[in-house]
Amino acid sequence: KLHSDLDKGVGTVKYTLSGDGAGTVFTIDETTGDIHAIRSLDREEKPFYTLRAQAVDVDTKKPLEPESEFIIKVQDINDNEPKFLDGPYVASVPEMSPVGAYVLQVKATDADDPTYGNSARVVYSILQGQPYFSIDPKTGVIRTALPNMDREVKEQYQVLIQAKDMGGQLGGLAGTTTVNVTLTDVNDNPPRFPKSIFHLKVPESSHVGSAIGRIRAVDPDFGKNAEIEYNIVPGDGGNLFDITTDENTQEGVIKLKKPLDFETKKAYTFKVEASNLHLDHRFHSVGPFKDTATVKINVLDMDEPPVFSKPMYTMEVYEDTPVGTIIGAVTAQDLDAGSSSVRYFIDWKNDVDRYFTIDATEGTIATNELLDRESTPQYNFSIIASKVSNPLLTSKVNVIINILDVNEFPPEISVPYETSVCENAKPGQVIQTITAADKDLSPAGQRFSFKLSPEASNKPNFTVHDYRS
Repeated sequence: KLHSDLDKGVGTVKYTLSGDGAGTVFTIDETTGDIHAIRSLDREEKPFYTLRAQAVDVDTKKPLEPESEFIIKVQDINDNEPKFLDGPYVASVPEMSPVGAYVLQVKATDADDPTYGNSARVVYSILQGQPYFSIDPKTGVIRTALPNMDREVKEQYQVLIQAKDMGGQLGGLAGTTTVNVTLTDVNDNPPRFPKSIFHLKVPESSHVGSAIGRIRAVDPDFGKNAEIEYNIVPGDGGNLFDITTDENTQEGVIKLKKPLDFETKKAYTFKVEASNLHLDHRFHSVGPFKDTATVKINVLDMDEPPVFSKPMYTMEVYEDTPVGTIIGAVTAQDLDAGSSSVRYFIDWKNDVDRYFTIDATEGTIATNELLDRESTPQYNFSIIASKVSNPLLTSKVNVIINILDVNEFPPEISVPYETSVCENAKPGQVIQTITAADKDLSPAGQRFSFKLSPEASNKPNFTVHDYRS
């Protein structure tokens, strides 16, 4: 209400209003000076208005007093609920954390006047999420409220937080938000084999370095905490095998280190240890973070080719040996459990050169032609052995036959000689040197002897001197 001391109440004074909101928010009764609000006020929109008022003479329109300025302050009421401007929230905390471990701090904003009353004094509480979590009513800090929260039992939690103004008293306004809490993994579980014995069947023909089987230990942890290293426990049974970890599946891949032979050993038994790579010292008291299992490998018999008794055979025979003479034998055996009989064949490269034959059952090699060392001193060919039970399974071995020499050729003068001599040649003078050759293979140190033929001996004009060289 405005009032001038000059106003005697007889209607000679007129009141006017100007400034913030004059005529739109506020109006004045020109006669009484009463000021009224003509629409709802919102402190959060505009907390105060600066107005100017004046009293004027109704007749002369002249100011009766200087213009005065005054402020209308909008008094706050609790008409705004707290709001979580950053919600909904996402947070994480390691599993098995102690009680009181920090999770997250939430903050609610109340648009009401924090300096007037309790309209903006916010108190936090949990509507959903107990007894797992707690919240500080003043700061909004969320902490764990239970010990030993296990990710492997429950990983996700949805916590409903309420912020209430008026200090949480009855009649206060409230706002809510959601906090999605995830338990992150720690290595609190050791690897465990689901069974104590793994049975594998492996063909004896498996190649060295090939994967012959997989075993797996189970670790309910996640990521690097579930990484497993496999090792074969030292001992006689595992010498032929190796084990590695498949990084994608965390399985133990058993590989062959040496060849298998069913006829030598039909089964192997050894132990495998699975252990975690990344340990957490807090859980050492739980026990060793490793487990062992037994692996039994049965070797499967495969139908294999016959095996020759030697890697190669070398034989000797004299030239001109009668056809059909046995000069040696090859032997191959079927080492499989069925022990099939074996058949032998010559693998001729050239069908014309069939100088030898082989007994298909006994493996004996005999001459098939007269042999001439001076024509061919050595023969090199292959013998094939096949199983009667499976003719497609064959083995091959190399045979070398050396032809031994027989002294069948006399020595021959190397070339025809025509010799000239002077008529005045002196006795004992050398007029020609004679050499000889022998087609046979001369033994080491063999020498030729030279002498005149009988008919030349009757005319002893010439003599031959044998140098024994």
